[in-house]
Amino acid sequence: MFRYFPSNYPWDLSINLALEMGARIGEIEEMCAPLKEAAKAKDEAGSIAFRESWERMADKLCDLAQEDEDKGRLLSAGDKYARAATYYGTAERLQGLGSESRLTLYKHFLKVFAKGTTLAKENCERVEIPYEGKHISALFVRAEGVEGKAPILVQVNGLDSIKEMIYRVGVPQLLAKRGISSLIVDQPGTGEAIRLQGFTARYDSEHWASRIVDWLETRDEIDAKRIGLQGVSLGGYYCPRAVAFEPRFACGLVWGANHDWRDVQKRRLEKEGDFPVPHYWDHVRWVWGAKDMDEFMQIAENVHLDGVLDQIKVPFLVTHGEKDSQIPLKWAYRTYEQLVNSPKRELKIFTDREGGVQHSSFDNSANAGAYLVDWVAETLGGHTA
Repeated sequence: MFRYFPSNYPWDLSINLALEMGARIGEIEEMCAPLKEAAKAKDEAGSIAFRESWERMADKLCDLAQEDEDKGRLLSAGDKYARAATYYGTAERLQGLGSESRLTLYKHFLKVFAKGTTLAKENCERVEIPYEGKHISALFVRAEGVEGKAPILVQVNGLDSIKEMIYRVGVPQLLAKRGISSLIVDQPGTGEAIRLQGFTARYDSEHWASRIVDWLETRDEIDAKRIGLQGVSLGGYYCPRAVAFEPRFACGLVWGANHDWRDVQKRRLEKEGDFPVPHYWDHVRWVWGAKDMDEFMQIAENVHLDGVLDQIKVPFLVTHGEKDSQIPLKWAYRTYEQLVNSPKRELKIFTDREGGVQHSSFDNSANAGAYLVDWVAETLGGHTA
């Protein structure tokens, strides 16, 4: 794990994620160098300083992109807007819930991200899936070189990730080269779903996952018999739960097991493990729609996979980083052990040898990501050569 601020795990987590999303190390240095003292405080003032520094860089990139546009250099402009969006999104993620103009920043991030993908002519389409009288938003990436219906992997967020983050890390592009389409979703409790639609998280993830499958079955370019589901981080709970109770999924995989999130919360109350965001307890209450800690802990009692996984009767891959400092490795073994009815279950622990040893391999996703997409291609009928 790249440690710029050794005493501030949430900030270093954000830097590592940004690098995985295409940030440039020189820009990281320019944004972070003025923040060394602020990083030690771990307070709201520090989060604001982080936002201001990263916004300045993003604003500069947008200005440079506009200069490219004026010269007709649209591909170069798209690349700069893409990085600007990464920096806006990273800054927004670290802000407290009551921070000034957080929602305005998020909406600006969405606009800049969309402009970047359009100008760069990326294989990325924003789509809306009907849900509870509103919609769930997602990014659709088409399989390359496939005639007729293609298999697809639905990819869902964790606690504090967003669909654009998962897209930029690059798994959908790797899948496309292997003949697999992708649908990267802001499910309830994440991204647009909670910020713009008001959908809080729910433990019965099959509720929204089934609506996604319903929508995919209406798409002419999708093979409805070959729909897989992947979850990252807290998605390591959402995904197995959904696959267990939605039999139309043809396979499942988790990038970071999260077998017993209720236990993780109890340990975090006792100061065990690293927190992904600085305002953690405010964040989880917001995500789950809890008015106070008592209600949140009651909700968290439902967020575990014991008594669930024997319902899974399709291939399933469990992966975990050997040095994950957020979710203990033991939960990956527990998930794997309870997949007793999966016809093809596999456990892969990423070690120092291949990298990706931290939480959901945010420290180095290259080899870990390749392992996942090859498994998906072999399982859903894509290709690896």
